Amino acid sequence: MPRLVIAALFAMPAALWAQAPAYVGSTACKTCHAATYERWSKTRMANVVTDPKGRPEVILPDLSKPNPLVTFKKEDIAFVYGTKWKQRYFQKVADDYFPLGAQWDVTHQVWRAYHTANGTDWWTKFYPDANSARPTGPLCDGCHSVNYNIQTKAVTEWNVGCEKCHGPGSEHARRPSRANIANPARLNYVQANDVCIQCHSQGQPLNNPIEGKYYDWPVGFHVGLALKDYWELEPHKPGETTFTHFPDGTGHKNRMQGNDFVQSVMYTRGITCFSCHDVHGTANNADLLKPASVMCLQCHSPQSPNGPHTASIEAHTHHKAGSAGSECIGCHMPKIEQTIADVNVRSHTFKFIPPSALPNSCNSCHADKTLQWAKDALKSWPEFSPWRVAQ
Repeated sequence: MPRLVIAALFAMPAALWAQAPAYVGSTACKTCHAATYERWSKTRMANVVTDPKGRPEVILPDLSKPNPLVTFKKEDIAFVYGTKWKQRYFQKVADDYFPLGAQWDVTHQVWRAYHTANGTDWWTKFYPDANSARPTGPLCDGCHSVNYNIQTKAVTEWNVGCEKCHGPGSEHARRPSRANIANPARLNYVQANDVCIQCHSQGQPLNNPIEGKYYDWPVGFHVGLALKDYWELEPHKPGETTFTHFPDGTGHKNRMQGNDFVQSVMYTRGITCFSCHDVHGTANNADLLKPASVMCLQCHSPQSPNGPHTASIEAHTHHKAGSAGSECIGCHMPKIEQTIADVNVRSHTFKFIPPSALPNSCNSCHADKTLQWAKDALKSWPEFSPWRVAQ
C-alpha cells in the first residue's frame, strides 16, 4: 500500500475505524484520486455554495453601488449560491439560512428581485410569504450539501461532494475496494440516473411533512436506493401550462432536467446522464464529455440504426453544415427552460418540438419569424407529414 494512503488512514479519526459506512468528506478521496479531485474542485458542483468570508471574490456585483432592490450589506451574506447564470445571497439566522431579496443576473449584469410568489411552487402554501420565513434547510440544502441532517442541520460538507454520488466513503477510505463504494457506472440505468435526478428535478417527498416541516428535496435518499421510494416527480396533465410544465409536458423552468429526461426515448434505451456529462469536470460547456457538436454524433451518425436515417446531417437538419441550426441540440434540446429573466437552459426530452407546440424548436432560434412561417417550412421537408405539421 502506498505510503500516502497509509499516512491518510492513520490520520483518520478512530470513530471511522469503529463504525462504517460513514461520511468522511471529499478530502478523504483526494489521496488516491488526486487528478479526479483536482478536476472536480473547479466545477460548479464543487462551488455552488460559497462562504464569502473565506472567498470574498465570489460576490460578483459591486455591493458598494446603491440599488433599491439591495437592502443588505456584504456583512449580512453568510452564503453565496451560483456564479454562471444567477447569484443568490443568504443570511444566517439562528441555526438556518434565509434568502435575501435580490439576486444578480450574471448575463445582463443587473439586479433582480428574488422571491417565490405565493401560489407558484407547491410549497409556498406551507410557508409564510416573506423570504425571512423560508429557511433553506427544508427548501434547498439537501441538494446543496452532502449528508444534510434534518435534526441537527449539520452537513458533512457543503456543495456536491464525492459522497453525494458515491455514498458514504469511510470504509472505502480505510480499505479501498470496488465492493465498498457505490459507483453509478455499475448501477442499472434507473438507479444511475436517480443519482442526478434526486436534485435535477422538480417534485416532492412521498411523505411530507417530515417532522412537521415540508421539504423540497428527497429526504433519506442516497445513492443505491430507489428514488421512487422517496421522491415523486411533479405531475403534469397534458394540455395544461403549470408552474413547471408547458402543455406538451416539457419543463419550462430550471431544475427540470430529470422530469424531461425520464420522458425521453434516450432514457428508455438505458442512456444515463453520465453518457454525456462528466461531473468531475471537463473543458466543455456543461461538463460534456465532448463538445455538443461532436457528442450526439457519436451515436447518431447519418444512416446509423439510431438515426438520422438520411445520407447526411444536412439532409436531416435542412441547415448548412457547421451552422447553429445544423447542431443536434438546436432542435432536440432547445433553450426553453427559464433560469432567470430571458435566460434559458436546454430541454432534456430530446424531442423535436414542432410548431404545433409553444414554444417550439423552430421559433426558439428563428425568433423573428412567425409560427406560420415555421409550419410552412416544415411542410416543405419531405420527411414531415403536412397534416401532422398543421396540427
